[in-house]
Amino acid sequence: MGADIPGEIWLALGLFLASVASGLAGFAFALIASATALHFRDPVDATPLILAGSLLAQCLTILAFRGHVRWDRLLPFVACGLAGIPIGAWLLSSIPADPLRKAIGAFLVGYALYMLTRSRSAPVAWGGKAADGAVGFLGGVLGGLAGLSGALPTLWAGLRGWPRDEQRAVYQPYIFAMQTAALAALWTQGAIGPRAVADFAWCLPPVVLGAWLGLKLYGRVDDAQFRRIVLGLLLASGVVLLV
Repeated sequence: MGADIPGEIWLALGLFLASVASGLAGFAFALIASATALHFRDPVDATPLILAGSLLAQCLTILAFRGHVRWDRLLPFVACGLAGIPIGAWLLSSIPADPLRKAIGAFLVGYALYMLTRSRSAPVAWGGKAADGAVGFLGGVLGGLAGLSGALPTLWAGLRGWPRDEQRAVYQPYIFAMQTAALAALWTQGAIGPRAVADFAWCLPPVVLGAWLGLKLYGRVDDAQFRRIVLGLLLASGVVLLV
């Protein structure tokens, strides 16, 4: 793959496509960027690059939904998610994590396929902030375990039946908070090397352009199309966990 093309070009292309998806749907940057970043870079360099690129893309697009943020709704997700991250990291290092990843992947695949083949169901109204916090916590655990903190909160925001702008005003700031915590942990551990910094500088323009283009595309899709895009990316997230 890419025998005649420098790895930096592939990295830039991968992060551009990831930024388009992030701008369009509000998540899945890490899912898409990892396909190229982990091919051309070791995890020690790819992980901080993916996190930094995702945070930049989120910064550029969250601003478009700032008027839809409800802090009373968002805070249970974020507070409980931050508590879940170290537990996920402990699970990753302390117990066989592969069966758990596959179980979560099978759930996401089954859910996405089921919802793609049926009409939209009635919104889930039970549980209130306690249920929101529980989903945020599980997302944090999954983030520490597999780097996919946004999958469950994104799924849950859709089940709640919130308008799409309000969905993004929940799961995008949530993903931003989780990834900021992860990047800060890498920084304090001295795990961000000069190669990751150089790669980020190289990929900065494609990330900005991709996020802008994705946000423009978002303005052209209706609610039904947005639902299918989100479910398709959740399906892809589940497949990644299964393979």
